[in-house]
Amino acid sequence: MDIEKQTAETWTTYGEHQLTTRPDLPEIERWDWGVTDTGPGIESLGDVEGLRILDLGSGVGRHAARLAGLGTDVTGVDASPTQHERAVTRYPNTPGLRFICADAVAHLQDAAPYDLIYSINGLPFLDPNRLLPALANGLKPGGRLLFSALHTNSAGAGPSTAATPRPEILRLPGTDQTHPVHMWVLTTQLWEDLLAEHGLTLERDTAIDEPQPDNQASYRLYEVRRPQRVPSRQRTGTPPPPRAFVGVGVIIHGPDGVLLGQHRRGTFELPGGSVEPGETFAEAAVRELHEEAGIVADAADTVVLGTLLARVGDIVRVTVPVLVTRWSGVPRQCEETIGAWKFWPRDALPQPLFVPSAQCLTTWDPSLPLDHPAPAAFHSSGPGTA
Repeated sequence: MDIEKQTAETWTTYGEHQLTTRPDLPEIERWDWGVTDTGPGIESLGDVEGLRILDLGSGVGRHAARLAGLGTDVTGVDASPTQHERAVTRYPNTPGLRFICADAVAHLQDAAPYDLIYSINGLPFLDPNRLLPALANGLKPGGRLLFSALHTNSAGAGPSTAATPRPEILRLPGTDQTHPVHMWVLTTQLWEDLLAEHGLTLERDTAIDEPQPDNQASYRLYEVRRPQRVPSRQRTGTPPPPRAFVGVGVIIHGPDGVLLGQHRRGTFELPGGSVEPGETFAEAAVRELHEEAGIVADAADTVVLGTLLARVGDIVRVTVPVLVTRWSGVPRQCEETIGAWKFWPRDALPQPLFVPSAQCLTTWDPSLPLDHPAPAAFHSSGPGTA
């Protein structure tokens, strides 16, 4: 994160220079991906009318303004306050356009998912292991991500096969002043592998070369999609301890969607946990809901949907999905293992889901587009079963 902060400070210096010199930058006529009059254009984005779009690393905002003029809802996010100032000064009242000064990951975690996210040479300034999980959940299922990234610099230094940053040079326009910045300059295969690791599919990559013969710089445009179906995975490759396990998964559904929290190991999951001796499933659900999320409910206001039986290694895991129909309170983090409670829309559930949570949600609503590698046998409960 220190490297990212240093780079953001350098971009703030860049913005200060541009605010002082006030260069006469024309509006965008031909869309490019960082190399003027070269490579694919705006057609790469497809039909954008009516879409909710994020420009990541929006700078002065000319590309975002071009899209806003096509009937889209565009948000430009930039971590540099001076770059943000340039954008809001140039486009103070453009319909369908707004600018936010924020860390991209923090914004993605707070904002509703987007239909389309793009970045023109901005994405490689952030650690992909920090950014890509937020991007995956910041896109609606089926949504697209397009970004351009440096592949070979002007001196001919090619991409890295390891996901580590390297120093590059940022020159202040119209001067001989240079500033070091760190970038993740990665091979196409490594980008594809990192994207796949976080549930994103690389559909196409296009080379974009600098036209000047003495400039060896080359870029790549990556066109990526989040699949329609939401994947899930185990927390780790290690099965649970060799003992019987019975647990509940608590389903709360409100106007804003389904309540899910993020486990410290990365999976998103329902409130829930093991059933204690002497408890009914409904009582266990109410207790776990309060312990994990701070929400209060009564066992009388629950519906036990049935039992799910699955084998994990040598263990038969019994999971009981329990629907809570009435509750009070606001979700809050109450344990170290689960945090970031949030209501997620049914059509934009986060990924990856914890397998038992995906099984419970599928039982409750079979139409949800959820994939889970461990099928479970479901046994429905009779009326009034606790």
